[in-house]
Amino acid sequence: MRPPYLLLDIDGVLIPFPDAAGSAPATHARHDVVPTGRSADNPVTVWLDPDHGPMLMDVIHTGLVTPIWCTSWRQDAATLIGPLLGLPPLPHVDLPRPQITTSHPNGYLWKRDYVDAWLADAPAVWIDDDFSGLDHAWAAGRTAMGTPTLLVQPDPRHGLQPEHLTEVTTWVSQLPRARVA
Repeated sequence: MRPPYLLLDIDGVLIPFPDAAGSAPATHARHDVVPTGRSADNPVTVWLDPDHGPMLMDVIHTGLVTPIWCTSWRQDAATLIGPLLGLPPLPHVDLPRPQITTSHPNGYLWKRDYVDAWLADAPAVWIDDDFSGLDHAWAAGRTAMGTPTLLVQPDPRHGLQPEHLTEVTTWVSQLPRARVA
């Protein structure tokens, strides 16, 4: 079996949502970035934990996963967010910009149909903060049909934690490996 894709979201995973007082975790540092389509006089403030880069690199260096951005930040993930964390340029799933008013317009995460088509029959670990029960059922169904799929769902107020990456490495290390002829 090929290594599973490690699909990484940003908002709620690497950039936590503010708490009730409007604060980010103390572990996170402020950065102003200029996403595609914005001007330098109108940056976006993001809060990133500098420990996330090394933690993700530890997982990437195992060779057990193929990392891919899966975020509405699209290519800006690789050019703006990744470098702030010390990550190498990673490809991204080319998600559309749907006109939706909720992240679950059909009861499940809006990205899922695009991700499902993009993955085809590839195994995957998907880290996102916004899964619904229908997304977890989709992952269980893929796994039952022979395509291992793990969803990891951080609390969006705290974001990615070491135990999430421990879950990822434990899960992928238990998957069957492709045999080299």
